[in-house]
Amino acid sequence: LRTHQWCFILFNVLLFHLLLFGADLLEEYFLRALPLSYTDAKTLEIRERARKLDRDSLKANFSHAVSSAATCSDQEIFLLVLVCSSPENRTRRNAIRQTWGNVTDTRGYAVLTLFALGKPASVTSQLEINKESQKHRDIIEGSFIDSPETQTQKMLMSVEWTVTFCPQARYILKTDEDVFVSIPSLAGYLLSLQQLEDIYLGRVIHQGMPIRAPGSPGFVPMHQYSEEFYPDYCDGSAFVMSQDVARKVYVAAKEVPVSVPPDAFVGICAKKAGITPIHSSRFSGEKHISYNRCCYKFIFTSSNVQEDELFKDWKETSNGEACSL
Repeated sequence: LRTHQWCFILFNVLLFHLLLFGADLLEEYFLRALPLSYTDAKTLEIRERARKLDRDSLKANFSHAVSSAATCSDQEIFLLVLVCSSPENRTRRNAIRQTWGNVTDTRGYAVLTLFALGKPASVTSQLEINKESQKHRDIIEGSFIDSPETQTQKMLMSVEWTVTFCPQARYILKTDEDVFVSIPSLAGYLLSLQQLEDIYLGRVIHQGMPIRAPGSPGFVPMHQYSEEFYPDYCDGSAFVMSQDVARKVYVAAKEVPVSVPPDAFVGICAKKAGITPIHSSRFSGEKHISYNRCCYKFIFTSSNVQEDELFKDWKETSNGEACSL
């Protein structure tokens, strides 16, 4: 009877985990889209232009007037983290600086966390950002007013700044300021990759539809983007690009309207460059993952995390205590 009881318990545990992770794992490992073949002449041209980008020319023709005290060191940076932040959210930036954004090294590889902002509407806020930037030297500020309508512009600025001033970054993580990021978990996964180029990794959105209702937030008119669906793209809350992908997105972006949402914008650019997004269920997308210490040590991101949660989650997951299977 005792043996049967243990078998019943084991069966229920296995069934629970199968239902919990099965769909995501099936999508990640069996339904992954095949890489695009580079037979299209335009795709080949974009990839070749990206390969031949000249850094000095990029600096001379940088299209965004950026006020930034942030710099990349000359040494190789394994992971550059770009946090898209609102100018007024200084307390949130400080919370990230004191928690997961404080990681500068993982497994002996350098990590650098910077914040991408547009300009605030008020002069007072601008003066505060100037002080913050000089103190922490981790802010990249564009010349455009930060608003819901300029988020794609902020994304493009971040990509352009990366390929221009931080070409030695091997991987770039774009994330939002309300996201908890497990840097050690993500770095461990990236170190295990056999593929070294065309890495565009996140929670993949299939058949995302443009918003066609005039007056709605994120409205995209037909003349700007006429397709019924966006190509597959990684959810914008957090995704990873290899340096070569950032260069290809930068080159392809000249032909993509900035009126589309920022995550779809990157997906369109990636498709033009012959890059297929890679799905990982360890990115939460827009979902908030209920806190569990071992779960948070395994996943890459969780969205909609409050500041008080952020400190608690970081303190508990950053200790050295191991997790069981």
